[in-house]
Amino acid sequence: MVETIKSGATPLEGDGKRILMILGTPKSDSFCHAIAEAYTNGARSKGHVVRQLRLADLQFDPILREGFGQNQALEADLLEAQRYIHWAEHLVFVYPVWWGGVPALLKGFFDRTFLPGFAFKYRNRSQLWDKLLVGRTADLLVTLDTPPWYFRWIYGAPAHRQMVRTTLGFCGIKTRRLVEFAPVRPSSEEQRQSWLRRAENLGVKA
Repeated sequence: MVETIKSGATPLEGDGKRILMILGTPKSDSFCHAIAEAYTNGARSKGHVVRQLRLADLQFDPILREGFGQNQALEADLLEAQRYIHWAEHLVFVYPVWWGGVPALLKGFFDRTFLPGFAFKYRNRSQLWDKLLVGRTADLLVTLDTPPWYFRWIYGAPAHRQMVRTTLGFCGIKTRRLVEFAPVRPSSEEQRQSWLRRAENLGVKA
């Protein structure tokens, strides 16, 4: 399901930045939802136009059945998602880290949506490629149960490298900010409210 405050990618939406919020958790209710709403409220308070893609509400097969060897027809929700990515100047990904990586739903979204000809294009007889989403920036708002220092220094932050370098960076999207909200599981209500204020402030500064 796509949430939009105004329709169309026209000046009628406002003079602010065009922001696409992608909520990458399959859970119907989580702290990620609260973070996404806080950021959205902050951004809209400054006149930015925010649309939301809640991946759990989209109807699509998250499995790329034959890799890039065969065409796999895009469902209507994925076609709409591609249009919104083209529309956006700035993307915001909100998701938890599970097993050191992104949730399978978010990975499946990338597999099915960030396709050759849309997100990148291999050059003929070359190991190089063209980045087709250049000019866009991204914020990553990430929840973890692992303490951030442990995730970075002991595990090597695999989810962060996957997102920043081998997914978004591969397609030309420059990550502007990566913000961790962690560890969530033992956090107090006071700590969570502090994190939500931070997320709102990030939206204000979008």
